[in-house]
Amino acid sequence: MPLPVWNEFNAGTMVRGALWLMQVVGEGNTFTKEQLREAFPGVSQVDRRIRDLRDYGWVLYTNSDDATLMAEDQRFVKAGVPVWDSAARRAAAPQKAISSKEKQAAMARDDYMCSVCGISGGEAYVDDSNQTAVLSVTRRETVLPNGQERTLLITECKRCRAGSDRLPARADETVADIRALDPSDQRRLLRWIERGRRGSTPLDRAWNAYRRLPADARDEVRTALES
Repeated sequence: MPLPVWNEFNAGTMVRGALWLMQVVGEGNTFTKEQLREAFPGVSQVDRRIRDLRDYGWVLYTNSDDATLMAEDQRFVKAGVPVWDSAARRAAAPQKAISSKEKQAAMARDDYMCSVCGISGGEAYVDDSNQTAVLSVTRRETVLPNGQERTLLITECKRCRAGSDRLPARADETVADIRALDPSDQRRLLRWIERGRRGSTPLDRAWNAYRRLPADARDEVRTALES
């Protein structure tokens, strides 16, 4: 089904703004606050209405998320819920806001790191030093080991949140996978869980030391071991 035309559709600014992003800007491209004001003349706080799309899974970066952007620029990274579809918009309506106290408690529990990739807030990504991690606390539907479903809080960086499929987390499947391990591996994993970090074997340490060597040195190591 074709999208409604952004400047002909009878809807609120947030909805028409989503269509404008899709039809004029395009995913992956940048736009400025001035372009936004020109597209929606006379609309007060139009940039705030666009920011409201984040509550529906839309990903928009500013220069605080991506250092390559200028202060006036934003990047339309990824579309979320099709808010021009009233049924989809109602189904995805934001839940009650997470309180500051809840956010602080969740971040402290998660050691102020993304629970998915482990990066800390403000830390630059290894594969893209122009981007620094911005952490947020979000809700995640979770299936517990007893089969019950609960909505739990999790600390994520914006990049991991943008790349998530948002499917429920499956603690029940995790337990099943762990129980399928050999008893010795289960005991080892339990020690990691108790310490809060993964342990390493001499083989792990040797591999990591080898990988840290320059390429020519790795070739020398390989030759020495093969001779």
